[in-house]
Amino acid sequence: MQSANMLLRKIVRSSVLPFAAQHGMKKDLFLLSRTLSLSVCLKQDKSYEPSEKLDLDEWKKVMKSGMQEEVSETISEPKELSSLAAARETLEMWRLAGRAVPENISEEQLKTFMECPSKSAKKKYLKYLHLKELHKKNHKRKMDEKRERRLEAQDQASKTDETKNNSFVCMLSSVMDKAYNWRAAQSMIFGQPLVFDMSYEKEMSVREVTNTVSQIVLSESCNRRSVDPFHIHFCNFKDDSLYHREFIKQYREAWGRLLITVTDQCYTEIFPKDKLIYLTADSPKVMKTFDHDKIYIVGSMVDKSIKTGVSLARAKRLGLETAALPLEKYLLWSTGAKNLTLDQMMHILLTLKDTADWKKALEFVPKRKYCGFVNKPVKELKKTLDQINTLKLGKGREEEQKQFAKSYPKK
Repeated sequence: MQSANMLLRKIVRSSVLPFAAQHGMKKDLFLLSRTLSLSVCLKQDKSYEPSEKLDLDEWKKVMKSGMQEEVSETISEPKELSSLAAARETLEMWRLAGRAVPENISEEQLKTFMECPSKSAKKKYLKYLHLKELHKKNHKRKMDEKRERRLEAQDQASKTDETKNNSFVCMLSSVMDKAYNWRAAQSMIFGQPLVFDMSYEKEMSVREVTNTVSQIVLSESCNRRSVDPFHIHFCNFKDDSLYHREFIKQYREAWGRLLITVTDQCYTEIFPKDKLIYLTADSPKVMKTFDHDKIYIVGSMVDKSIKTGVSLARAKRLGLETAALPLEKYLLWSTGAKNLTLDQMMHILLTLKDTADWKKALEFVPKRKYCGFVNKPVKELKKTLDQINTLKLGKGREEEQKQFAKSYPKK
């Protein structure tokens, strides 16, 4: 009898209960199960005791609880779907109200939004998703713009390549290169020397040495294209050094064909000391004019990483004369250090060599560092400002007017 009851329970749970849960047959199910169990019991053993009725009632409770669990599982899914739909409707209402709500939200994010404990937490979470979506859109827009610019640059490069393929343009460029190389070759014999001091490698990082070499490459190309180029010397240059490796990366096969002098000797061993002038921004002596008989030395370094006074200390240790560019004399300096890049120094020295005009030469100073040019030195401008202030205050008015009239006569 017990085995029959177990078999009947398995059949009811496997087939009858799901069918009844789908079609809403709750009451009929329990009556049917009870009659089936009673009929089986009566057929097998008609002399059953009243205690077996209590077992039947317990079996009814067990089956009822199992059916409720299975029905709750089938009903929980539509409830969850309805709650997600309600959450999406609230998000749509907030979007129409003008709040920061993302346009696209996934199901997981929606569940996280529903699990937020308070309304303020929900608002913060939606704002976070909104900002994240805006960041993705901006990143995508920037990448698209960058791709468009790259395609435009490729189109322009292809057009320029087509023009370069023209025989006349190729012939003109080859002729100009020959002319530049001829000037550089002449400068190695008759030109004024210009020294680059290559002894600062240990005081710079690899990145700073790379920047220094890039500036020297620009200086060499500018010098080669000038009307009267310098004879460039790389002094204190060591083979297989970091400078050497970076120059090979920049020039490749052209490194061995450069019309410059490269040596591991110091400049004091090649030139007389009385003709050497070390150009440094820390020098107390200001350069007034460009001397064609002197040999100027430029430190091959990035000034941002070097401590103040390193090049000046090196020049003093070697017993050399120093000089600084008269930036304050001709420029109304605003902000920043008075250190210039190597290619800017080369432009300034070449312009001074050709024209001897400080105004034209100092045009290569970055315009972000100064406000404009002055016709007179800054000290004289300060004196005139003091005179104007005394005239306003009425102290020594007549004397100041006479001095002002003498220093600034009417033309």
